[in-house]
Amino acid sequence: MSETACLNPIRYCIIHETEYPACGVAVSLAQHLLHLMPRALPHQTLGDCHILIEPDQAALREGLDAFGNPVAWLALETPHDGLLVRAESDVTVHPRPVPDLAESPPWEMVRDGFNYRPGLRSPESLEAQRYLYASPRVPCAPALAQLALEVFTPEAPVLQAAEALMALIFEDFTFDPEATEVGSSVFDVLERKRGVCQDFAHLMIAALRSIGLPARYMSGYLLTAPPPGKPRLIGADASHAWVAVWCPQHGWVEFDPTNNIRPGLHHVTLGWGRDFQDVSPLRGVILGGVAQNPEVRVTVMPWAEMPEGGLMRGPAPLAEVPAQAPK
Repeated sequence: MSETACLNPIRYCIIHETEYPACGVAVSLAQHLLHLMPRALPHQTLGDCHILIEPDQAALREGLDAFGNPVAWLALETPHDGLLVRAESDVTVHPRPVPDLAESPPWEMVRDGFNYRPGLRSPESLEAQRYLYASPRVPCAPALAQLALEVFTPEAPVLQAAEALMALIFEDFTFDPEATEVGSSVFDVLERKRGVCQDFAHLMIAALRSIGLPARYMSGYLLTAPPPGKPRLIGADASHAWVAVWCPQHGWVEFDPTNNIRPGLHHVTLGWGRDFQDVSPLRGVILGGVAQNPEVRVTVMPWAEMPEGGLMRGPAPLAEVPAQAPK
């Protein structure tokens, strides 16, 4: 019997709210890009997933981004003071196969497989190559390669070494929400040895790419445990980030350096990209208003723990238009 055979799927209700409170100065025009809908995967099935906008004079069109993630383009073309974006998702996470990390090929073989050579490459190899190079939030540098080479010893199996790198970051770096900001660089994290999940994901990806291995940024949610004897709080969770490493035999294999665990039933995937910039939950431009930081509230709750009456409000009252690519 496989290791996953005894595990049961977990159905989740996920609420992700981003709110810009009313400030007395109206915004005359706003355009936003949303990554708030979970991605359908072999181990992740979707029920009713929708987005609600207040004020409700918004136009929303949905589609896929360049990485195949669900995305929505939101336009508010009438003056408004305050904005609430509420994403509601019904997601079931299923057990997934657990590869034997020691049976993966030597990391040098994976690295050398991306050297130029004539002839056709597999679609999987071409897709992995998108995550091989530096990106806006993930540089490649000798200092980052040196971090990886502490555990990527000669002939080490690539996935086993990736697990060791995950453990190294977990042990040597401290989770500290006050240590970094959204714009902090990987080098800041490397020097201070402190940060949050986004920082540790970027650091691990940067180290892997700096030695020639493809790695991508995973965006989603993590089920957290409430304090002993306390009910699960509504709105107290947060988005989460982790890493996926490519291996020819096993495809993409995921690692969570913030918690030193292999993602499974407690990780819900929104999507992936080269770094956070590709899959930020909400970003855009506005005309008017005043500068302010949004309030973000996230609830990740197993369906079995849902309060009477549930948490979901229902489909969004939006002026929807057919999905199309952005111009």
